[in-house]
Amino acid sequence: MTILVCGSLAYDTIMVFPDQFKKHILPDQIHILNVAFMVPDLRREYGGTAGNVAYNLKLLGEDPAIMATAGHDFGPYAKRLESLGLTTRHVRILDGQFTAQAFITTDIDDNQITAFHPGAMTDSHVNRIADANGVRLGIVSPDGRRGMMEHARDLAAAGVPFVFDPGQGMPMFSGEELMELLKGARALTVNDYEARVVEDKTGCKVEEIARGIGAVVVTRGAEGSSVYADGGRIDVPAVRPEALVDPTGCGDAYRAGLLYGMVRDWGWERSARLASVMGSIKIARRGGQNHRPTRDEIARALREAFGDSL
Repeated sequence: MTILVCGSLAYDTIMVFPDQFKKHILPDQIHILNVAFMVPDLRREYGGTAGNVAYNLKLLGEDPAIMATAGHDFGPYAKRLESLGLTTRHVRILDGQFTAQAFITTDIDDNQITAFHPGAMTDSHVNRIADANGVRLGIVSPDGRRGMMEHARDLAAAGVPFVFDPGQGMPMFSGEELMELLKGARALTVNDYEARVVEDKTGCKVEEIARGIGAVVVTRGAEGSSVYADGGRIDVPAVRPEALVDPTGCGDAYRAGLLYGMVRDWGWERSARLASVMGSIKIARRGGQNHRPTRDEIARALREAFGDSL
C-alpha cells in the first residue's frame, strides 16, 4: 500500500421519474407539500468518495487502502471490494449504524431531489491514521467533519503528503478551519464553484493558497482543469469522451489519476493529463464504479490524447 484514501463509502439508490417534477409540484402549495412519484426505473450503485477513488486507482494498477466507516448493511459492498482486490483492513464496521446512503430521484429534465443519510460516516474519526503503515501519499475527501479534521491533522503530523478534497463537505468548515486543514497538504482539489467558495471563506485567492501548500487543482468540467503551482497556472484540456452519460464520480476518477501521478513524482501537468483521461473514461458509464477499462486501454487513451505514457 502506498496511497491511503480517507473518505466515505456509500450506497446510491437512483430512481428515475419519467416526467417533470414541475408538473406535479404546485408553487402556491409548497407550504403543504405532499407528493409521490412513481419511479419504474431504479438502480443501486456502489459509491462514496473513498470507494470511487480507490476503484479508479485499482484500474490503474495501484493497491490503495480505504480508510472509512460503514454500517451493519455493508456486506454486499465488502464482498465487492474484496472481489476487486481492494483491502477492507481500514474499513471500520459500526453495528448500530447504516452505511451512508443517498436516495436520488431524477426527472426527465435531470432535476434531482436527493435525501442523504450519513450513517456511519459521521463517526469516521474512530479510524486512526497511525493504524495505517507504509503510506507515502494520502487524500482526505468528504467524510464526517471530525474525521476529516483529525485525518488531515494526523497525516500532516506524520509527515505524509496528502491531497485535501473538501467537495460536498465544504459547508461544514469555516475559512479558518479550511486553512487549518490545509496545513501539511500537498494540494487542494476543488471544482470551479468550490474554488470560489474557498476564496470567499478564506479571503485568499487560489494562487495564494497554492503558494502556501504546493498546488491548487481546479476542475472545470468540459473546459478542462487548471493547476496553480510554482507561481504559475497550467491549463489541461478535457479529453473528449466516447459518450456523455453520467458525471457521477468523474471528480473522483480525476483525483485518482492525479494521485497516481503524484506518488510517481510525475509533475503537475502530466498528472493532470492522466486525471483528465480518467474523468473522460468515467463519464461514458453510469454510476461511479461501472467503467471497466483495462490498464492497457487507459494507457492507450493517455497516449492518444497527450502523447504521454503510463
